[in-house]
Amino acid sequence: MFKTLMSCALLFIATSAFADENNVTTSESVYVFPDSFSLNIGGLYANSDSYMVVTNPRTGGTFPLDFEDDLNLKEKQFLPFIELAYSFNQRHNIYIDLKSLHRTAVSPQIAKDFQFTLPDSDITYDVEAGISLKSTLDIDILRLGYGYDIWQGENYTIGASVGVHTMFVKTAFEGEIGICVPNTQLEQYCGEKITSPRVVDKSLTAPLPNFGVYGHYEFISGWVFKAYAQYFSLEYNDAEGSLVDVRAVVEAELNENWSLIAGFNYYEVDIDYEQTLTALDQEFYIANYNVNYSFTGPMISVQYTF
Repeated sequence: MFKTLMSCALLFIATSAFADENNVTTSESVYVFPDSFSLNIGGLYANSDSYMVVTNPRTGGTFPLDFEDDLNLKEKQFLPFIELAYSFNQRHNIYIDLKSLHRTAVSPQIAKDFQFTLPDSDITYDVEAGISLKSTLDIDILRLGYGYDIWQGENYTIGASVGVHTMFVKTAFEGEIGICVPNTQLEQYCGEKITSPRVVDKSLTAPLPNFGVYGHYEFISGWVFKAYAQYFSLEYNDAEGSLVDVRAVVEAELNENWSLIAGFNYYEVDIDYEQTLTALDQEFYIANYNVNYSFTGPMISVQYTF
């Protein structure tokens, strides 16, 4: 451990010395970075793995209900994103981006009975085996952040960023859904009817902090290598999860305003949301959502700078 810490310290000192030396040698002609806006639109190809732990209404036990295997949601799907950045005063950067994964599928025949409740709801819904069920799981992640260029040169930039993420998760089920679970402590709901066959839950996480590092290096005029890594984890009320975002790309300048970006991206989001139900002055465990989707592979986007 001591050797590792010493190695990191020596690497930091060497990097700082290199940056200071570069600043000295270029102090006579400091390169000025102009203020600019950039709009970047592209996509990834996401691999999704999502499930919720639900309750068996007959035995009272729990089991995982897989959105991909049991409810027919696509495991692999295109994930679009949009990014807007503003660079100003030489070293400062403000950015905002949105990633979106929306999926809907129909299961002609549900294989297992299960019951679930929505967050902040006192109603338990019961789905019986054999019915047709339409399922929706939409996830949107909005990120807002600030970056500062710690070291700069005419052809390189190294900086750090801090920001917040907000997750929007929508879950919907549509079919012959009941709210009666006989012969259990929840049978008080047996006399109630569902006015709509569509049950929708829209969950929102609080703004969650994230931290990152980034670097740019122009190795040929008009060709820039860019890399960044960001991370955050959360634990808020009954929710917890994490995000890892690592990207390495090459940006090719097509003209003064347009650029083409291609490279490699590792992106993974994991969300756990525990649900309980209060009934008869007792709290019952009902279900736990676990949503995980990841991407490891090539990405491509088009950027407009003005």
